[in-house]
Amino acid sequence: MSTTSPSNLSSSTTTSRHGTSTSGVTHSAVEATIARRRAAGSGALIGYLPVGFPSLTESIDAAVALAANGVDVIELGLPYSDPVMDGPVIQAATQKALAGGFKLHHGFEAVAAITAQVDVPVLVMTYWNPVLQYGVDRFADELLAAGGAGLITPDLIPDEADAWLAASERTGLDRVFLAAPSSSDARLVQAIEASRGFVYAVSTMGTTGARGAVDSAARILVDRLRAAGSTSACVGLGISTPDQVREILAYADGAIVGSALVKALTDGGVAAVGVLAAELAAGTRDLR
Repeated sequence: MSTTSPSNLSSSTTTSRHGTSTSGVTHSAVEATIARRRAAGSGALIGYLPVGFPSLTESIDAAVALAANGVDVIELGLPYSDPVMDGPVIQAATQKALAGGFKLHHGFEAVAAITAQVDVPVLVMTYWNPVLQYGVDRFADELLAAGGAGLITPDLIPDEADAWLAASERTGLDRVFLAAPSSSDARLVQAIEASRGFVYAVSTMGTTGARGAVDSAARILVDRLRAAGSTSACVGLGISTPDQVREILAYADGAIVGSALVKALTDGGVAAVGVLAAELAAGTRDLR
């Protein structure tokens, strides 16, 4: 995986948003972004929002507001009828999106609309069943065409991911697998070896949602990932304040914020998302 910033690559190997170069060598735009932030003595802020909430247009505008206010990587969630990992805030938003008529093609439309307006990588978070139903290769091809950077697959484990591993190798899309405090050392190695972009370290057991304090298990998990060979570990689940972002980035490569941003969108619309994103981005500064 490349750790070279896309802006520093020569014209013969310029990366696109999905990370494949004209020379055929795979470069991860996500990992390059994280590495650039790490080299600056900081870490990456990754912001999650669901497609189609409160409407397709507003979800696109909200994602653009993330990038405009300091978010380094956008995580765009595809609403699903059985979101086993999502907490109440995200579940309420995704169920509203589904009730409003969300279809999978809206996800690709949103990615294309967002990447046309921003320069930050856009990852899609999706449960695996919709990808299987759509067709793994078809899904990968359409995400690539839309300018997406890759997939976060919370309910897919590497040893059941052969079709996705093959499709992502063919397309150059990033693939982000999860690691949990309960994961065995062997599972951590699997997640590290299969992931491209970063490994998603789950800071708490259970569903997503903002918490008053980030579980100390996150630091232990990142230490275990480092010991197992990870060079890019980002922590998610439970992060909602600039201080928590700062706390996470003291030992991890990125902090992932979801429920707090969705709540801001629910309560205050796109403008509130931009305000919170800017506040959270302040937590990535002055870490040295």
